[in-house]
Amino acid sequence: MPVLNDAHLLKALVGEMTPKFLATRSSDGVPNIVPCTSIMPAEDAPDRLIFGNFLLRKSVNNLDADARVGIIVMTTDLEGWVLQGDFAGWQRMGPYVERIMSTDLLRYNAYTGIRNAGIIEVRKVLRHFRIPKTRVLADYMLAKALARPPALNGRHTRMPLVVQRSFQPMTALRVLACLDADGYPLALPALSLQPAGESAMVCRIDPNAMELAGLPAGAPVAANLLTLEVVSFQVKGEWLGCRRVLGTPIGAMAVQEVYAGGPPIPGRRVA
Repeated sequence: MPVLNDAHLLKALVGEMTPKFLATRSSDGVPNIVPCTSIMPAEDAPDRLIFGNFLLRKSVNNLDADARVGIIVMTTDLEGWVLQGDFAGWQRMGPYVERIMSTDLLRYNAYTGIRNAGIIEVRKVLRHFRIPKTRVLADYMLAKALARPPALNGRHTRMPLVVQRSFQPMTALRVLACLDADGYPLALPALSLQPAGESAMVCRIDPNAMELAGLPAGAPVAANLLTLEVVSFQVKGEWLGCRRVLGTPIGAMAVQEVYAGGPPIPGRRVA
């Protein structure tokens, strides 16, 4: 039976503007997660996804070094899916490239076309979730109330003010990536993630992301946000662990690197 057998998931994947994030890992185990809305089902294989190599940079290097990937798909109604799979190579010309180039997202692109099309064989759909908007507000307010700067003894960097401000609005989509026990990138929802001082982030751990509650302190993590204005930033760093406040799990990360996620300098380190 195909892994991609959920009609709602397939509809979300076909949607050209459905927010989708691609999580990869470097050869030394550092996760990377970026928006990749061009991810879509292939028409010639039931569990195959394709995507355009457009403004990906670090993801391309990671995929060439390690085939393990994670994906999170989340609609504007906050229905989402967490997937994992294996990168199966690039198609430099052919039907996958033509199909991606025919989408509205790239057909009228002001920058450039894709270099090639990537292929992912989906191995599992880890979960399907819905996040009530009332919970988004409650989690955001709780995380904001608890967003005091944690003690930082290790390496960290100051987030530029524009990055801090981008992570503050409640309306931005936020996701966080770590590695699971098998070394696969795991892309998880983290809608309440926000700055705690200049060099840390804090979030109320979503029930659909409880892997974060058991993530050991010191584990490498990466977080990304996508705003309504299509602004994207990625922060990478070290997980500081989880504490419980009145039974609610609160997680934090120290920020060590900051990257721009969109034009004109996609993938460029800014801090």
